[in-house]
Amino acid sequence: MKTNRIFVAALASVSLLGVSACVTDPNTGEQKISRTVLGGAGGALAGGLLGGIIGGKTGRIIGAVAGGAGGGYVGYRMDQQIKELEESTAGTGVDVTSVDNGQAILVNLPDGVTFATGSYTINQTFRNTLDNVAANLTQYPNSLIDVYGYTDSTGSEDFNQRLSEQRAQAVSNYMTSRGVSQSRIRWQGFGENPAYFVGDNATAQGRALNRRVEIKIIPFDQDDVNAAQRAQGNR
Repeated sequence: MKTNRIFVAALASVSLLGVSACVTDPNTGEQKISRTVLGGAGGALAGGLLGGIIGGKTGRIIGAVAGGAGGGYVGYRMDQQIKELEESTAGTGVDVTSVDNGQAILVNLPDGVTFATGSYTINQTFRNTLDNVAANLTQYPNSLIDVYGYTDSTGSEDFNQRLSEQRAQAVSNYMTSRGVSQSRIRWQGFGENPAYFVGDNATAQGRALNRRVEIKIIPFDQDDVNAAQRAQGNR
């Protein structure tokens, strides 16, 4: 199963490009790389389920609409949401990019700022930043939200898998505690799956890139809602 997932991810990864940039950790003053990049032997995959969504789109759109997300976007512009996310998280190390050929937004939460080493408790100093992200998600309700957790290859595979799941769930729970509808959110941990490495685990810098939580925002419109309702009715 893991081999198949790696194979599928490797095929998808050819469509992603990234740019590296240094930011200052607001807690330590240390320079860190925040931008998700392709790195390591043979390339890597950023953005979790590239072009996909946890659990499939049809049922989740139906659930999100039932949970309060309305019909289509009225004057919605993805570039505006990205701009507002960038402004509200400026200086924190959070990175916001367009992915899936402009069909989704990826919010990359930096290692060492979101969580302490080996912990899945969100740092108190980072909660204001997550509050801003949650406010943005409630402002733009017509989207599905995937939260992905990743680790580097240091430590046991079982521990890393568990930690990635706990961190993804912690961020998901925090979003719902700040008013984001639970019907919109799913989470998944990928542990140290090499298909999702974005840095070289032989270097400290590369390992820091691999330890991350990502929030993927997948907008939907009235056409998507209609298609989901038709698909559900044909089952």
